[in-house]
Amino acid sequence: MQIAYKTDIGQVRQNNEDSVGYFENQAGIKLAIVADGVGGHQAGEVASGMAVTHLGYQFEQTTFTTSQEGEAWLKTVVMVENQTILAKAHSYQDLSGMGTTLVCALIFPKSFIMANIGDSRGYLLRQGKLSQLTEDHSFVNELLKRGEISPSEAQHHPQKNLITRSLGISKQTEIDEKTFPSQNDDLLLLCSDGLTNMVSDDELQAVLLQDNSLTEKCQTLITLANQAGGRDNITVFLLALDREVE
Repeated sequence: MQIAYKTDIGQVRQNNEDSVGYFENQAGIKLAIVADGVGGHQAGEVASGMAVTHLGYQFEQTTFTTSQEGEAWLKTVVMVENQTILAKAHSYQDLSGMGTTLVCALIFPKSFIMANIGDSRGYLLRQGKLSQLTEDHSFVNELLKRGEISPSEAQHHPQKNLITRSLGISKQTEIDEKTFPSQNDDLLLLCSDGLTNMVSDDELQAVLLQDNSLTEKCQTLITLANQAGGRDNITVFLLALDREVE
């Protein structure tokens, strides 16, 4: 498997509240995480950093090898981390109201888990076609699902950044997760909304299909988001999977 990731402050924000990490457990299973912090001052940066660091460290101690075990681990560790971030926010006034989105991929020899909370996304490029595997937990996506706005209206809605689920905001939260069988040449994209609010899915697909390195693809996507305005921090994580032969 090959990986590359890059995070960028963008053109508007004063600091980067995105966090990113890549980890391996005792059995060689891989975990990729992108988190997009929310909250005033630098509180979002604290929340996203906590989520990535804590989940990564705990993952490195595990020995599980199956996707069923991975899904159970994710559910448990996310609930614990939610309480940890809440407790930290309540202990320090300047961290009050902090939270973070989360999108992660657990990579097994013949499958992968894609999981998310909030509006950071996970995509799969397979046989030349890009598909979004995660669903945004956002106010605008709820309107879209109810048919109250069109996809084009959703793209430019004034409340586009209002998320309905995150880590650290409420006592109850839940991560969406699903296991997918992997194929040779699958390419996974994890990203914060600083990319997807600036770059269309068609543009994402075109870049991912280019004949260049994963690092170059990451840089191209960051550049496109900045050229489109770079209104938020931008994080891109690419994983090229090689499925083990049966």
